[in-house]
Amino acid sequence: MLILKNGKTVRNEIIDLVINGDIIEDIIIKQSMSDQDYPKEVDAVQDSQEINLEGRLVMPGIIDLHTHMRDPGLTHKEDFYTGSRACAKGGITTFFDMPNTQPPTVTPQALTEKIAQAARVSAVNFGFHFGASKNNNIDEIRRVIGSGQARSTKVFMNVSTGLMLIEDTALLAEIFKAGGLVFVHAEAEMIDKAIELNARYGNGLYICHISSEEEMRTVIKAKQNPELHNRQHPIYAEVTPHHLFLHTGMREASAEADMLLRMKPELKAQSDTAFLMQAIRDGYVDTIGTDHAPHTLDEKLAQLTFGIPGAETSLALMLTAAAEGTITLPLLQKLMSENPAAILGLTRKGVLAKGADADITVADTAVHWQLDRKDIASKCGWSPFEGWNFIGKNYMTIVNGKIVYRDDSFTADLPERPAGRFVFQS
Repeated sequence: MLILKNGKTVRNEIIDLVINGDIIEDIIIKQSMSDQDYPKEVDAVQDSQEINLEGRLVMPGIIDLHTHMRDPGLTHKEDFYTGSRACAKGGITTFFDMPNTQPPTVTPQALTEKIAQAARVSAVNFGFHFGASKNNNIDEIRRVIGSGQARSTKVFMNVSTGLMLIEDTALLAEIFKAGGLVFVHAEAEMIDKAIELNARYGNGLYICHISSEEEMRTVIKAKQNPELHNRQHPIYAEVTPHHLFLHTGMREASAEADMLLRMKPELKAQSDTAFLMQAIRDGYVDTIGTDHAPHTLDEKLAQLTFGIPGAETSLALMLTAAAEGTITLPLLQKLMSENPAAILGLTRKGVLAKGADADITVADTAVHWQLDRKDIASKCGWSPFEGWNFIGKNYMTIVNGKIVYRDDSFTADLPERPAGRFVFQS
């Protein structure tokens, strides 16, 4: 049994958490940190561990619905072991991986193999988006969604490699009918097309990495229209930390920055970042997804290569925004924990409640720190936020009741006994 004493919630309540196995057994709201209100029999449990959080922020574990762990096929950049450790360091207790790997995740066999590989090594929980193929894998989509191995299908409507860019409208309509919640890479006018397809055929649309004011205005207008955004055809909007905190002026500052700060969608102007943050405050953004897409530093500097790492820094960036008064802590928790869990039906995650999964993120909101390259856990070994000053840092990551990261250190029993589980496993 694990007892976390004297944590503070995003609403400034002082709580003790009693964790039994992989479940939150009890939550005690206290008047002060000196109170000890949990049952005396808890103290008597053999091998119980008690940790005083000393007022640190305690939240349901961060859930990242948008990562590219590069496994299989591109594991010199990242893999499920190193990527999951990057997640754990950044406070992420569950990640969802995209299908554009080598081979792409467009067959049930490819999905099964990815699940098995992640189960062997992942420090945190994991799920997968199935991929739609221009070669028409509708039967495979139906099979995978029907089996529950995935609840979502990723569609690339603007850019991708190999089989994954889909431009055939008739095929897109079939995918929206069969694909569960459809995650789209859609930019500019393709966002309008995705919204129309969802309204006519879909069961829900998740628009990844919205990067500009113009695109966000399109989404806001659609969300305000009950014919386009409703219970049967919901629209969810994701924004990434790099589109909130980086802009074209930073990319244009040096030749090196112009190589490193490249991703799809590309960075936009500072006015766009400000509008995206306002859209967050106004309630039109549903999630913060990292779009963690690492490449090695040599690859980034050798030729134009799209994608950057982000799993380790997303929480710190948002905590800093909260410390500076840009957003509130309750909104941060909603964007990074509560909404992602609700969107994919993870009913026992994303909440601090009795009977919920013991996936917990504990952050020190008072610490000031600077990111140094030597401290990066991702295999790619670099970050676009190196040298940045942050206010707030992940202190502890608990996955299924196990402490996998605490106070700048990983636990010693990984990867021999990985804590992560496939989220849709019955």
